[in-house]
Amino acid sequence: MDLGPAKRRTVLAALLADAGGWVAAETLIDRVWGEDPPAQVRSTLYAHVARIRRVLVDSAPHLRGADDDTAAAASLVRGPGGYRLDVSRDLVDVHRFRGLVGRARGAGGSDAGRVATLREAMGLWRGEPLAGLPGAWAARTRETWLHQRIDAVLAWADAELRVGGQVVVVDTLSVLVAEHPLVEPLAVALMRALHAAGRAPEALACYTALRKRLADELGTTPGAEARREHRAVLSGGAGTAPPPSRPSPRVGVIPAQLPMEATGFTGREEELAHLDKVVAADRATAVVISAVSGTAGVGKTALAVRWAHRARDRFPDGQLYVNLRGYDPDRPMAAAEALVRFLTALGVAGQDVPLEEDDRAARYRTEVAGRRMLIVLDNAATVEQVRPLLPGTGSCAVLVTSRDSLAGLVAREGAHRLDLDLLPVDAARILLRRLVGPRAEAEPGAVDALAAQCARLPLALRVAAELAVARPGTPLADLVDELADQQRRLDLLGADGDPRTAVAAVFSWSLRQLPADAARAFRLLGLHPGPDVDAYAAAALTDTGPADARRTLDVLARAHLIQRTDTARYSMHDLLRAYATRLATAEETPGAREAALDRLFDHCLATAAAAMDCLHPAEAHLRPTAPETVTPVPDLSDPDAARAWLDTERPGLTAMSAHTATRGRPTHAIRLSSTLYRHLVSGQHTDGLTIHGHARDAAREIGDPVGEARALIGLGIAYWQLARHEPARRHLQQALTLFRQADDVTGQARALVNLGLVDERLGRFLSAVEYLEQALVLYRRLDDRLGEATALKDLASVESQLGRYDQSAGHLRQSLSLLRRTSNRYLEAHALSDLGAVEVRLDQLDSAAGHQQLALTLLREVGDRYGEAGALHGLGLVHTRHGRHPDATECHRQALTLYRENGDRDGEARALNGLGEAARAAGRPTDALTHHTEALTIAEDIGSPTQQARAHSGLAAAHHSPTLTAHHYHRALTLYTQLGMPEADTIRTNLADLNLSGA
Repeated sequence: MDLGPAKRRTVLAALLADAGGWVAAETLIDRVWGEDPPAQVRSTLYAHVARIRRVLVDSAPHLRGADDDTAAAASLVRGPGGYRLDVSRDLVDVHRFRGLVGRARGAGGSDAGRVATLREAMGLWRGEPLAGLPGAWAARTRETWLHQRIDAVLAWADAELRVGGQVVVVDTLSVLVAEHPLVEPLAVALMRALHAAGRAPEALACYTALRKRLADELGTTPGAEARREHRAVLSGGAGTAPPPSRPSPRVGVIPAQLPMEATGFTGREEELAHLDKVVAADRATAVVISAVSGTAGVGKTALAVRWAHRARDRFPDGQLYVNLRGYDPDRPMAAAEALVRFLTALGVAGQDVPLEEDDRAARYRTEVAGRRMLIVLDNAATVEQVRPLLPGTGSCAVLVTSRDSLAGLVAREGAHRLDLDLLPVDAARILLRRLVGPRAEAEPGAVDALAAQCARLPLALRVAAELAVARPGTPLADLVDELADQQRRLDLLGADGDPRTAVAAVFSWSLRQLPADAARAFRLLGLHPGPDVDAYAAAALTDTGPADARRTLDVLARAHLIQRTDTARYSMHDLLRAYATRLATAEETPGAREAALDRLFDHCLATAAAAMDCLHPAEAHLRPTAPETVTPVPDLSDPDAARAWLDTERPGLTAMSAHTATRGRPTHAIRLSSTLYRHLVSGQHTDGLTIHGHARDAAREIGDPVGEARALIGLGIAYWQLARHEPARRHLQQALTLFRQADDVTGQARALVNLGLVDERLGRFLSAVEYLEQALVLYRRLDDRLGEATALKDLASVESQLGRYDQSAGHLRQSLSLLRRTSNRYLEAHALSDLGAVEVRLDQLDSAAGHQQLALTLLREVGDRYGEAGALHGLGLVHTRHGRHPDATECHRQALTLYRENGDRDGEARALNGLGEAARAAGRPTDALTHHTEALTIAEDIGSPTQQARAHSGLAAAHHSPTLTAHHYHRALTLYTQLGMPEADTIRTNLADLNLSGA
């Protein structure tokens, strides 16, 4: 049929997308014209609709259903709900496609039957969907449908492989991978098909090409499923068809992030049933998005959490939850930050989290693909906050809450909107009776009046009910009169009937009943930039003692003005926080507000310094002097307490960093970065990037080049630990330049040491030696013993890699002598572990075991889990050489656990190689192949040539096939020769023994 211009065709497509359902005129306008509709858009829409009606009538003979000889197959009707295109969904290709896919995925039936049904579904695709249609809605819908096609292709490929159709799967997927080179699941399915067809080299080439594409174009690495398939091919097992149609279960903890349900939840049965129906209707074919919108305090979060708990059994692969803080004027959460949290919860190591938001979103979609998960996005302000957090496949459901209607999400992503109104009168009455108790039964009229005065908003109802409970001798009718008077006097917004006016009045009324110190504390808590607060921070804000602050916090919690998050911390609803901030601005002088924040930030800096002094006392001189505080700080003299405080306060410290850097307190941001440096290098890589990044910007703003250089070193080390070596080198080189311009010799030496660490990781050993020797000269010129010991220790590590074992051991002994004089037990333990590793090379096994054991003891005492993993790995190597295979395996397993907890991928590869070597020595070659294969995958992902070479050497020794053994030995020889490492000679000897040496 000829419909004419593209806009008219888009109108029809927008109606067909919801065939049989009402589409509002506003939705049609948004889908067709987006954000730039013409002046007379409704008239234009009516004209297009009229023309479409005539075309449908004229085309009726061609569109009649098979069993309908009289009625037109399609008709376009208008009603109060907008427009509806009445047409059999079987006549609409996308709906027929979804129906076939849903049938194929249903329970029962044979693989052959599923193959036939999915082939029929795939046959409905003829080119690009919505081809030639302009606009954002068409583009996003096209992308969604393409994702659904890919899901169907993957389901077909699994079923086809199980019935022996490897050849047709390889042929089909080869074409699709070429069309969609960055769609990782397609490449994984092609690898699996090639492997099943006995074409392992091509499967490995497919993985290599995927890894290169992802690195070059997205700056990321293959996901868990691709790595698992790669390991299966590398281990040399025969190709097999995949197991059952469901994706293999993920290894690790299933996220269960839903917060606790609100006590006394009342009503909303219709809304809960609506959410049940929406998910049940669409789950099989597309991502189900439900957008719950409503005014502040109406109970959106309570409803979402209530339904999520009821429905969580439908999502056995986990539930993700995030509060996006969309209406927090200071601290809305960017999608990029939420993606970090989700990826971490899904088991993605810190080094594997991409740096850019788009790349994070792509990795997130890969991780949730095929998983039956529920994602709750609470308190979103804009569609832009939400879109990057949407999965790409139909196995997931998304529940979004917002004060905004999120019309763009409805129009473009097909979200199901649920407008949450005020509580019905009966439900509001029931909630008050539950909260107030028997008194409410005696005064039903007062209960109804109180519900009306609270605008039937659950948040206001809870605050008012608590006030009634706190005044048991006051009749409810008197409380109603008080609130009515308060509403008349307050008139905060000047908008009669506005629910927000009622909420503000209830808050104000509640505050008037509180002691003056509690009301003031409420106001000042609105200034706190973090997500929650403890008694010590509250004491700093209010200039009181912790005991008084704790009592005040309890008073506010009983009044439902703040919430207790656990036994020692309190948070605020965003509406209450906004109200508290407004009151602080109105009722506290600028000087009082600034003084409160000064006390708070000084308290945070002083407490952070106390924690760091406990954990790293020998480095106190490297940190800025802690500010004097007028209120007490917690006792952090115990290492466990110090670490617990740092871990608990990390979100608040990150928020403080952002606030101080951008709100006129740059020196606080700079000092916080320097104070937390050692803590942030111990595994908090993403927070390190944030805190050091704010410090760098703050230092630039006030013209502090040394502060900027120190922050750049922190950024460089964070990138190094994330295996982002080029950004690490760039930041460290910038720091070195600034230190030289400032004639800061100590800073120059620090930058040189860290440049040496980066080049060592990259296998640039001679360059690393040059950097470290320069640093050593500078530290000796300064008579800086700690710096000299550090440079000697790191230089010895590189010398060991180059086979200079005696020289390395000598430098480590010098380093230990200096460290013991400076009482730096942290670095002393690292030097002992390094010395033990060198002594293994020198066959001094008893001495090596003693040094590793001593290092392990010290590292556990100082709580350094990074170093503990290294010492366990070193001790495992000693046990392997002694033939104590169970002990070796246990040490490496413990090391592997710690490395994974710390997000250290290079360490993870080391521990896996250690496990492989222990397994081979114990006569378990199959286990050795598994461990070395996994190590090789990680080492290739992060660009660690030393661990790649070690893995290839281990694979060669574990394989029984002479051809595969020779292949891996040659790969190891190439790498070791390029690195200049002595292991190359051993590999040459092994190849000669195989009579395959061509080196």
